[in-house]
Amino acid sequence: MRSLELFAGAGGLGLGLHAAGFSPQKVVEWDRYCCDTLRENRERASTGVRSWSDITEGDVRSESFARYEGVLDLVSGGPPCQPFSMGGRHRAYDDARDMFPQAIRAVREARPKAFVFENVKGLTRASFRNYFSYVQLQLEHPEVTARPDEGWEDHLARLERHHTSGQRYDLHYRVVTRLLNAADYGVPQKRERVFFVGFRDDLGLEWNFPAPTHTQEALVSDQFRGDYWDRHNIAAPPGAVAPRFLTSLANQSERPNTAPWRTVRDAVADLPDPQTDPKAAKSIPNHKFQPGARAYPGHTGSPLDFPAKTLKAGVHGVPGGENMMVKSDGSVRYFTVRESARLQTFPDDFVFHGSWSETMRQLGNAVPVELAAVVGRSVAALLMPSGRGQLQ
Repeated sequence: MRSLELFAGAGGLGLGLHAAGFSPQKVVEWDRYCCDTLRENRERASTGVRSWSDITEGDVRSESFARYEGVLDLVSGGPPCQPFSMGGRHRAYDDARDMFPQAIRAVREARPKAFVFENVKGLTRASFRNYFSYVQLQLEHPEVTARPDEGWEDHLARLERHHTSGQRYDLHYRVVTRLLNAADYGVPQKRERVFFVGFRDDLGLEWNFPAPTHTQEALVSDQFRGDYWDRHNIAAPPGAVAPRFLTSLANQSERPNTAPWRTVRDAVADLPDPQTDPKAAKSIPNHKFQPGARAYPGHTGSPLDFPAKTLKAGVHGVPGGENMMVKSDGSVRYFTVRESARLQTFPDDFVFHGSWSETMRQLGNAVPVELAAVVGRSVAALLMPSGRGQLQ
């Protein structure tokens, strides 16, 4: 199925959607380092980027999408999220870096069967509630465009009137949104992203977000019963299971019917420690020890036997507390780029271009590949001729 990938970043969303069956006809990304990463991986036959023949390094605002009208199954991307990130500067809808208008323009011009856009959890904050509604209504009614000199709040009011009137222009989408925790879908990281998924109204399709497949309860159950520690061939450390879970777990005769959350140990245990075994680590791409990690209040690193904290890009460099692991002896060190890539479920043969800080920025801004694949497979199943009209 043919797609258009905008604001591609290092390729997390695109790789996941590619694995789900979507083939991008064009990939647009303005950041030079991200484009270098994508181009480098295009030369590697075993990566999903191999077939991405048209990688455009440039401003999406200068692109026209009308030539794709009638030929695309999907438009996807992660419009720059800095205005809404809880870890960045909160300029919100007054921020020139807000690229949602360009995502909506791409939908309006290309008229795809469906779209998948994602953004950071911060967009769901109460202070952004009106703008969240504004984005959703524009995606539902992409042809109800802002008039010259019309402010976003006036445009929102007009969209609300149009939406409640029951009138529909030629182009209309059925849109659903949800905040997803990547850990609930097999990603070894507690990372929340908000997704906007829409299907063109004339297709008459019904869709819902996939149900979670992994849970904290299942992880704690496995640790309490010992299965988790047996898998790693280690003894359970003292206090490994939080006391509040012990009473309920002791009375359970059956395990939860979901898979356990994946942990940092699950993700990286088979990699050599780059600090203690740099010679072995050298043979693995992007797996180099980075010195200087330290813990301080509020920034204590990610424990090995729980999903990682959210990897972050940072405004002024890499925030160490979020991008460190706590080793078995209680010491901390930075995650390597390769370990971070595993926490974001990038394949091991996908390499990153740039310094440690630069590549960590790329990873901190990325969507976990497996989370994108889960959503993408569900969308693809409905768009396939055999899946038309079936609720997933």
